[in-house]
Amino acid sequence: MKGWIILALLCGALYYLYTETDKLDAPIAKTEEIVKKIENKVDSMTGTNIIKIDQKLAKARKDIIERLSAPELEEFNKFPLTPDAIADFKETYCGAKSPEHPVFSRDNRLYICDNL
Repeated sequence: MKGWIILALLCGALYYLYTETDKLDAPIAKTEEIVKKIENKVDSMTGTNIIKIDQKLAKARKDIIERLSAPELEEFNKFPLTPDAIADFKETYCGAKSPEHPVFSRDNRLYICDNL
């Protein structure tokens, strides 16, 4: 029981130093810097990059491809599905008074705008 009381007092003191004073800010910053360096070294040693695949975007692309005609499909494959390219397409062709796309039909253009 005596050990638990001592441990609780040490935890309380550490919590007080962390929340109420700035005495632990420098050691915490150094520790975070060291951890970041270690993560960078491990990443460089393995040579792998984590690429997050947006499953929603992949499903939308599949649904759009099934709907398009051959010329529309060729034009859609030229279109990169990056967030910037999607935003540009929506800004240009998805508004109420937007111009017609030279390749996509009106219905397919609206379908692309709704699903991207």
